Amino acid sequence: MRVLVTGNLGFVGSIVVPYLARVEPDIELIGLDSGYFSHLISPHLPIPERYLKYQIYRDLRHISECDLAGVDAIVHLGAISNDPIGVRYEKVTHEINFLATASLASLAFKLGIKRFVFASSCSMYGASEGGPKRESDQLNPLTAYARSKVEVENTLMSISPSNSYVTALRFATACGFSPRLRLDLVLNDFVRSALFSGEILIHSDGSPWRPLIDVEDMARSIHWALFRSDNLADFIAVNVGSNSSNYQVIDIAKAVQQEINDSKITINPEGRPDKRSYRVNFDLYEELAPNHLPQISLNESIKRLKTGITEWDGLLVNGGFERAIRLSSLESNVRRGFLDSGLSWMV
Repeated sequence: MRVLVTGNLGFVGSIVVPYLARVEPDIELIGLDSGYFSHLISPHLPIPERYLKYQIYRDLRHISECDLAGVDAIVHLGAISNDPIGVRYEKVTHEINFLATASLASLAFKLGIKRFVFASSCSMYGASEGGPKRESDQLNPLTAYARSKVEVENTLMSISPSNSYVTALRFATACGFSPRLRLDLVLNDFVRSALFSGEILIHSDGSPWRPLIDVEDMARSIHWALFRSDNLADFIAVNVGSNSSNYQVIDIAKAVQQEINDSKITINPEGRPDKRSYRVNFDLYEELAPNHLPQISLNESIKRLKTGITEWDGLLVNGGFERAIRLSSLESNVRRGFLDSGLSWMV
């Protein structure tokens, strides 16, 4: 099987490619990425791209049939995957996350590629009251990023061909260490700030709920989706995470404080409840993928982050951590004339 992984040079893709290569050594992996964050990689680890047959550098908005030649399955991770970027670049988020993804899926199905794994998100539940949200519950996306996930799922559901294997993985909030680190994720940010400032700053009142999933467990679920049973529907959307990993933000901070003992928790006195608050039910995933359930605990994710971030010390100290914040990295390239206002490469 030849598998195209879009967004392979990002936070998640840099874990997914080595994971798939390890558990399925006979598959051929091709990477496709615009390269926004390819340079932001740990200096202490070998590059994940060594597992690829070859790498394509391509903006998702410009994919052609040639890029899909010989491909049997697609793992679609490529996206503007950050709410602050979605606010600053809402039009681009719509173009890449929805329009380009819909075009990619249509082209894939036209070429007879029937295995399509889409990295969706539990953020589409938005502000939700009541119990943990199931796949059949009403969606309430609050951001451009979350809205794009809803739009793509609706499109995939409507255009999936018969006898296909199209899976939308509604991931819990990503966390954990990756060779291409992100520090604009709640747990990752807390660990970074605890290590470098000794303070875990909570910008809200600490009450919002977030389900968490380590990036390695995301890779585990992608493996399941690639090879899932043909007894399931042509298109399925499933929450991916663990029922035991629904946390309030204050409890995430306390878990970090317990591992990094000298740190203190500070709640913004003017902080308000974040509207993005949701608990999620993962019973369906437990039923469908019993051999691919999350294995990395919150404490283990924190320990891995602590070790990995500490090894990055030369790049992250003295404010350098902003390089691992996606919006800051993109805007730096815009200011220097490398990217235009539509986030297309100029040079």
